[in-house]
Amino acid sequence: MRRAPYEGVALAAPVTVPYERYSIKPAQWWIGRALRMLIEAAGIAKQDIDGLIVSSFSLAPDTAVGLTQHYGLSPRWLDHVPMGGASAIVALRRAARAVQAGDASLVAVVAGDANGPTSFQDMLPAFSRFAQDAVYPYGAGGPNASFALITDHYMRSFGARREDFAAICVAQRANALEYPYALMKKPLTLEQYLAGRPISDPITLFDCVMPCAGAEAFLVLREDDARAAGIKHALLRSTIERHNAFPDDPVQYRGGWALEAEEFWAMASATPDDVDVLETYDDYPVIVMMQIEDLGFCKKGEAPAFVRSHDLRARGDFPHNTSGGQLSVGQAGAAAGHLGMVEAIRQVTGQALGAQVAGARRAVVSGFGMINYDRGLCSGAAFLEGA
Repeated sequence: MRRAPYEGVALAAPVTVPYERYSIKPAQWWIGRALRMLIEAAGIAKQDIDGLIVSSFSLAPDTAVGLTQHYGLSPRWLDHVPMGGASAIVALRRAARAVQAGDASLVAVVAGDANGPTSFQDMLPAFSRFAQDAVYPYGAGGPNASFALITDHYMRSFGARREDFAAICVAQRANALEYPYALMKKPLTLEQYLAGRPISDPITLFDCVMPCAGAEAFLVLREDDARAAGIKHALLRSTIERHNAFPDDPVQYRGGWALEAEEFWAMASATPDDVDVLETYDDYPVIVMMQIEDLGFCKKGEAPAFVRSHDLRARGDFPHNTSGGQLSVGQAGAAAGHLGMVEAIRQVTGQALGAQVAGARRAVVSGFGMINYDRGLCSGAAFLEGA
């Protein structure tokens, strides 16, 4: 059975709370700041927000409902999405259906996280039961070790080289140099990438994101309401999600996008050739390659050749992660999953803070999250079009 389309759903008011490498401010401060900026950007009153959906790794002991009292909100629709890099896609899907059904008319989609000097290392041992039972007891700590397995398997299976991963990292750094909130502000060359210090073979320094603090947010509302209010907006044409796809694969080399891609493009009445901007989740470059393949921009195993033959910079022939992505902007916890969504809204509405892709009208945003020992469990994607 085909799902109902997402007609009449708009995304607006993309905002970013500038990132900080370390911050003693709690997640509640970052999320609250994003909400205030959202209200100012849209020119609305706080009371107009009748839906709220939140993503955060460091919000405890609060949840989304606790935040309503912190911020003086009284929403009639509420959700909390703890799915890391897939949170923006999942939150968008939930909010879109709420708006279509009339359960809410103006939904604030917000993600934010703090990052103290030891926050990341403190979180990793308790990230999941898999981490507690099957990773840390054997000395393999954190996502670097897991993604080393995935990267090594992908390289052996498809002949990817470190130079191919470098093409992604170097292009994204070039994009970040024009994005005001990127934490990485020094150019990155192929030679520098290849000389990066080893982290967990075959992963080296520039394959890894830098944890930081920050927040991202946007509004989901009816298209008619956005037009009536004169708010610049993008339209949601298609979106998918899938969890624990291909569980029998010994090591992950594909994600749930591959199961849903046909319906994704059919719902959007588009093909990969119609896309002006691609924003993938990029905690490691190997995951970028999986998304490029599984979404149909090339066949499985062809992403290394694809990135060699395309210019991934914002002014290139295949604009990708135009803000610089996590690899150069930083990974602000769960907000990292919203970075690409916020950037895509800006690009297709002509509001880019960095390099604006010329004539950008259609964007695909892809999400990936919740890594256990050998795979990430959550995947999703959205197709946006400028109104």
